[in-house]
Amino acid sequence: MLRTIRKNGLVLALFAVISTGIVAVTNLLTKDTIQQQRTAQLQGLLNQVVPNQLHDNELYSNCVALSGDEVGSKEPLPMYIATQANKPVAVALEAIAPDGYNGSIKLLIGVDLYGNVLGVRVLEQNETPGLGDKIDLRVSDWILSFTNKVITQDNHDLWHVRKDGGQFDQFTGATITPRAVVKAVYNAGLYFKKNQQTILNNSPQCEVQ
Repeated sequence: MLRTIRKNGLVLALFAVISTGIVAVTNLLTKDTIQQQRTAQLQGLLNQVVPNQLHDNELYSNCVALSGDEVGSKEPLPMYIATQANKPVAVALEAIAPDGYNGSIKLLIGVDLYGNVLGVRVLEQNETPGLGDKIDLRVSDWILSFTNKVITQDNHDLWHVRKDGGQFDQFTGATITPRAVVKAVYNAGLYFKKNQQTILNNSPQCEVQ
């Protein structure tokens, strides 16, 4: 009996070692491929919010860390700087809308140095299917309504959903979600516009994911 238990224990131990080895080797072999896929996906999203014709650099490799309550996060979030002839012309910054209906909504916002919104995309969301998830471009084109809008300190009243007197449509039966996104885009864009020199000159480099 004792011999059998020992034998089974050795078999299980050997199986665990082999399984761990297989996982380690698989991870090693696929690590570069996974990173390439992440980079390609990031590049695609960045080009959607800051069009290629506006810059001559690779956005994903020109990254700085941006932190502060204005972008909805206590942890640093990446901001990608678009340049033309080595001069900044626009940025793509990540921001969090903390007050979505089902939790935080992660956004990617393209804005130029004058506060013109170049594009917005949703990176992560858990909103109700068929209602709040219309903020996602795969579900509806609502998110495209931010393109070419201007962010200034003086036009805050426009940066609301129509139900609150603003210029953005809300969804039938789901006002909380678009309200949260509009607020987050405005706050992040205004924060960048007001602090862009400090941000562009002094922010530490961030790790490209």
